[in-house]
Amino acid sequence: MANPLKQLAGETAIYGLSSILARVLNFLFVPIYTRMLTQVQYGVVTEFMAYIAILQVVLVLGLETGCFRFANKEGEDPRKVYSGALLTVFGLNLAFLACMVAFSAPISAALGYEGYRRLIIYVAGILFCDSITAILFAKLRQEHKAVKFAVLKTVKILTETGANLLLFFVWPAQPDFTYPVFAIFISCVLCLTLFVPDILRLKLCWDAGVVRRMLLYSLPLMVAALPGVANDFLDRVLFRFFDTSSAQWQASLGVYQAAVKLAVIMNLFIQMFRYAAEPFFFQRARDKGSKELYAVVMEYFTAFCGLVFIGVIGYIDIISLLLGRDFRVGVGVVPIMLLSYMLLGMLFNVSMWYKLSGKTNMAIWITLAGLVVTAVVNVVFMPRYSYWASAYGHLASYLTMFIISAALGAKYYPIPYSWKRIGAIFVLMGLAYAGIYFCDLRAGDSTLVKLAVNTLLIGTYCVSSWLLLRRRPVPTA
Repeated sequence: MANPLKQLAGETAIYGLSSILARVLNFLFVPIYTRMLTQVQYGVVTEFMAYIAILQVVLVLGLETGCFRFANKEGEDPRKVYSGALLTVFGLNLAFLACMVAFSAPISAALGYEGYRRLIIYVAGILFCDSITAILFAKLRQEHKAVKFAVLKTVKILTETGANLLLFFVWPAQPDFTYPVFAIFISCVLCLTLFVPDILRLKLCWDAGVVRRMLLYSLPLMVAALPGVANDFLDRVLFRFFDTSSAQWQASLGVYQAAVKLAVIMNLFIQMFRYAAEPFFFQRARDKGSKELYAVVMEYFTAFCGLVFIGVIGYIDIISLLLGRDFRVGVGVVPIMLLSYMLLGMLFNVSMWYKLSGKTNMAIWITLAGLVVTAVVNVVFMPRYSYWASAYGHLASYLTMFIISAALGAKYYPIPYSWKRIGAIFVLMGLAYAGIYFCDLRAGDSTLVKLAVNTLLIGTYCVSSWLLLRRRPVPTA
């Protein structure tokens, strides 16, 4: 295409259809969860979602990115690449599933949920199905089958939604914390079933040499991603041990998770962008002017994230009404989490250098540094400040990793980022945020006045950032 950003933007939009639907429906269930479940019950759901997120990284072995690398590498057979990845992940997850089912009773008792062994089985089933379909979804991304990707994701999302509705509003029993997890389990099983024709068409074969080369590349990424995802979810696990602000730590965790859900729009855009950008970056790596293109992508990405940040803050009074009354006490952490997720997205951009240059071992040390920051902030401050420590722990961790990755990238794979222009975007964000803050102080209870002024400030940010970005030309293929 004449303008490669159009391809990236187009695929981001298509991937975003399913991502938007997933996040929106998940977001719409927050009012249900925060009204039909207690703070403690919602905290338990959050705890198990953290376990799932961390274990998914281990059980996929980093082979999603490995498939992109080797399927685009000259001399490699894409069929052998995806077959090897699929068979490897299947074998590992089958063994994990068998162990979890066999020991589900003692595991649930050790966690303090004796009598809920089915919850452990649901989690194991989710991990089994999602790990296998992760490779198959990666294949669709590699082949630019964004529409099929979106359709399958949408079916999965709607299945989870339907199961939740049946459980909470039709099932005669009293709702409990197993309902959301079981709904996810049902949707994952269906999604894997829908992929059976694709698996059969792939005509699986095993090439030990290909698998060995992929694992040598991918395992460091998995090890690096593990502390990375731990940065995202370690705080949820640490509530069990360090939160002393309430009689039941699950209650604090539930309040925190509900507030974090209000930052979902930022996380949504980052996920959409990542789906399209990762294969895009690899496929453009050999193009003339690719590094200049990556720099321009970073600027547009940062500016759009700034719009999401200002937009959510500007309408937070309305958005927070989606939470049950008991959960609104945690809304103050939303700006911190929005900024944290923004830095996480920028980190994804600046960390492409070690994937494109093959120096994936460097990722381990970068993410370990972030994990140390997360752990220290939470362990030291959570006993006194509860979920506020968790929010600032995210911010400090992502900022640390961003600075380290950007510095190393400038040395080993220099990309001409315009830090002055990116800094100017943050200045525009800061001015808009300050305007929203002072308007909130002066307008008092006048919601209409606040909304009108905040809308004007958001529009001003959009125009200013666009005028700033349009000065830099977009490199073409």
